[in-house]
Amino acid sequence: MKEKKRERIRRFMNKESTAGIVFSLPFTIGFLLFMVVPMGLSLYYSFCDYNILAPPVFVGVKNYVKMFTDDAVFFKSIWVTFYFALVSVPLRLIFALIVALILFKTTRATGFYRAAYYLPSIIGGSVAVAILWKRMFATDGVINQLLRLIGIPTSFSWLGNVHTAIWTLIILAVWQFGSSMLIFLSSLKQIPVTLYEAARVDGAGKVARFFRITLPLLTPTIFFNLVMQMINGFLAFTQCFIITQGKPLNSTLFYTVYMYQQSFEFYNTGYGAALAWVMLGIIGIITLILFATRRFWVYTEGV
Repeated sequence: MKEKKRERIRRFMNKESTAGIVFSLPFTIGFLLFMVVPMGLSLYYSFCDYNILAPPVFVGVKNYVKMFTDDAVFFKSIWVTFYFALVSVPLRLIFALIVALILFKTTRATGFYRAAYYLPSIIGGSVAVAILWKRMFATDGVINQLLRLIGIPTSFSWLGNVHTAIWTLIILAVWQFGSSMLIFLSSLKQIPVTLYEAARVDGAGKVARFFRITLPLLTPTIFFNLVMQMINGFLAFTQCFIITQGKPLNSTLFYTVYMYQQSFEFYNTGYGAALAWVMLGIIGIITLILFATRRFWVYTEGV
């Protein structure tokens, strides 16, 4: 029996799949410990009255009932987050596509420009950039100083006005279009040159070639960028937390910041967990809607 058992172990160790199992174990263990287990605990806490300092007390759906019936700030944060995502994401994709088209032709300086435009995507979400952005739009910041230089005397409070504060965050988000730009550049290179040559022979101009060839063939890439950037838009946190903290009058209160406040500032951790699961549901529904509408505008012929 021992010899048979040893033989089975020896055969297992000699299989190629063994190496795959061994190398995937760190990721599998990490995924279970740092993703699955925390998500399970979060789901449980969402049904509890929990403040971190004391053991959780199960209260059923009380947190969810309170959220939808007795929390005006919850609906305000959802509206702000939707507004931010639905405005910033399309603008970011438009700028990314325009810059990708400009940088499509290769020159000696193309590599430098591509790196320069991609850099904001790397550093744009950092705390340092958020602090810098806050100073730029302060009353005595560089934006007002530039306006004074061109003859517009102003000390306007960009971050203190309910109509302009959210736009400072939107502009910061749009500025981080580098990752989408590189994806568009990669897709542009995959479009066969013969299609453009045939269109030129038929007398199609640049505008016609863009709308009849480039844009339809880019729709799968546009769809991918739209889904990924929309998810990132709903999960935006650093810009609001560092620059405005949701002020003034909650006009810039992102959902994630409100969730953080409830969990770690007000010590309503159970309620914060419930907020997190509602956001997961919202993102899931939006993603399903995008996939459901894909067949109406995404060109997939030949894919």
